[in-house]
Amino acid sequence: MSQSDQLLESLDGRARRREDRRAFFTAALSAAAVGAGAFAFASPAAAQTVTDADVLNFALNLEYLEANFYYYAVFGTAIPAASQGTSPGAITGGAKVNFTDPLVAQYAREIAADELAHVNFLRGALGTSAVVQPAINISGDVNGAFSAAAQAAGVVPAGTAFNPYASDEAFLLGAFIFEDVGVTAYKGAAPLLTNKTFLEAAAGILAVEAYHAAIVRTVLYRKGIETPSAQLIETTEKISAARDSLDGAPAEDATRGIAPDDDQGILPSTSSAGTVSNIAPLNMNGLAYSRSAAQTLNIVYLNRAAVTMGGFFPAGVNGTIKTSAAN
Repeated sequence: MSQSDQLLESLDGRARRREDRRAFFTAALSAAAVGAGAFAFASPAAAQTVTDADVLNFALNLEYLEANFYYYAVFGTAIPAASQGTSPGAITGGAKVNFTDPLVAQYAREIAADELAHVNFLRGALGTSAVVQPAINISGDVNGAFSAAAQAAGVVPAGTAFNPYASDEAFLLGAFIFEDVGVTAYKGAAPLLTNKTFLEAAAGILAVEAYHAAIVRTVLYRKGIETPSAQLIETTEKISAARDSLDGAPAEDATRGIAPDDDQGILPSTSSAGTVSNIAPLNMNGLAYSRSAAQTLNIVYLNRAAVTMGGFFPAGVNGTIKTSAAN
């Protein structure tokens, strides 16, 4: 078998092995549904009703979420007030992580700085059109958004807290929830931007988010291999499959009736070429997946229904794009 054939076999194995590991969120999350009216870019005509500013403001909401999570983990505080806008929403939860692995601590500090830079860049690009920071729930207590996601995914038992600030490994798993979603959201939004300057900027942010996701996935993979009893690799599979259950069919596959399995954890596969890691979650063409804005909101709202708030954004995101899809 040639090296190219072995590579194709490895990619095929990565796709096939995902079919048997879907887990669905419990009905408790669906019971929290609020509102109606799905927002999805189902056609070019629908996309044309959304402006570049709308798309960038949607991205800004996600950057507020990520920046505050990392900033709390590193510094024990929210991002600077000057970066939040006038009369911002409250931040629920957040705590400083007592990092024990110096490598993880260095990565966390770098990502925190990058995410704050993204917030400031988008706010500057949007000017007076920039939305204010919405209310955000990044709590690690039993009633927090992290715990709701972890309980429903089977990472922790019902009624048990998942605290992403409790350890290096918990922090990495919390980061894993966000980073892959950010990459797919930026890729899905790219075709909606008409201004090439904005498109180039969005591509730059996407590239950085992909670097962040790769860092998180690589360190989780390394720690999972070194300490299998920690079940870190298996936990990423549970989180990944739960995200799949929320966002429905991938945007590029929905019309072909392909199962909703765009997301991937870091479980390695085996082929004739040997063990193959899964640091970069790709499709069979070696491309990153896309999520629509509505699918992204399904995940951050922790709801498969068409809703306007919930999960990490208890009062919803700010701006025009704010409703999740009905999956």
